Amino acid sequence: AVVSTQSTGELDEDVSVKKPSFPPISADKLRSDKTEFRKIPIPPHRYTPLKENWMKLYSPVVEHLKLQIRFNVKTRNVELKTSPETTDVGSIQKAADFVRAFALGFDIEDCLALVRLDDLFLESFEISDVKTTLKGDHLARAIGRIAGKGGRTKYTIENVTKTRIVLADSKIHILGSFQNMRIARTAICNLILGSPPAKVYGKMRTVASRMNERF
Repeated sequence: AVVSTQSTGELDEDVSVKKPSFPPISADKLRSDKTEFRKIPIPPHRYTPLKENWMKLYSPVVEHLKLQIRFNVKTRNVELKTSPETTDVGSIQKAADFVRAFALGFDIEDCLALVRLDDLFLESFEISDVKTTLKGDHLARAIGRIAGKGGRTKYTIENVTKTRIVLADSKIHILGSFQNMRIARTAICNLILGSPPAKVYGKMRTVASRMNERF
């Protein structure tokens, strides 16, 4: 049945809707009683650097982030755990990223930036993700184009984009802010696809200078 409604001709008064207010949750309420764990596997070629730099890893995690850390010799994992003194809920993830960056091959000083700054990220991809047909000598040449003579190309990309890059065989790891990582990734992808370094440098410097002007 259709119900006919008669219009009164009067405009309805604006009904003021009260917005719900959600006060910020305090850090104490965010903290759960449940203990959180993280395990970061350490590859065999990073055992010696880990042993040499253990105190540099240990100090920021325990003193600054107020977490517990240990190296499990049986499983070859660095294990992280929250403690009663842990104040920030994001500390365990920061520490996990910090240790993971070191395990991937970044210098300890560069990894420390992940603990100190909030807008830094890690990204990993393989050369085969960019171009699947590269194999054998063609793959080796692609890695050579990214590194450059004496690592010159890699250093240039790092300095222009303010990022850090690790070349681990056919895997590439980038550490930096989101925008800078995007510029570095584009430059590396162009090199993999066969662009000459001079052309890549030119494009990269143009984009980087635009970014600096914007901010």
